[in-house]
Amino acid sequence: MIKVYGIKNCDSVKKVLSFFKKHNIAYELFDFKTQELPCTKIEAWLQKVDINKLFNARSTTYRNLKLKELNLEQKQKIEWLCRENLLIKRPVVEFDDEVIVGYNEQEYITKFNL
Repeated sequence: MIKVYGIKNCDSVKKVLSFFKKHNIAYELFDFKTQELPCTKIEAWLQKVDINKLFNARSTTYRNLKLKELNLEQKQKIEWLCRENLLIKRPVVEFDDEVIVGYNEQEYITKFNL
């Protein structure tokens, strides 16, 4: 089963959900606003994707927390991702032991053999 991590009202998450519906691909949504993501999940993702791809330094949450001023190192970024899930770039899609971060239609077409 494909699992999509994000928030329902995020444009990129809406695009990926629409893509899956259009191609009749079953998925399950994990909503950061209603569910707490365990830090072990973030650590597992970081075995497959770079921290700078997963950590959203362009988000409203990042700006509101004034994290740019802290000049975070990798370990600190991981701690912040665990503490504040809205810092995770969305969507994160898990399938077949793979992790995709963000939405790029061509990448999804290739990954899902469409």
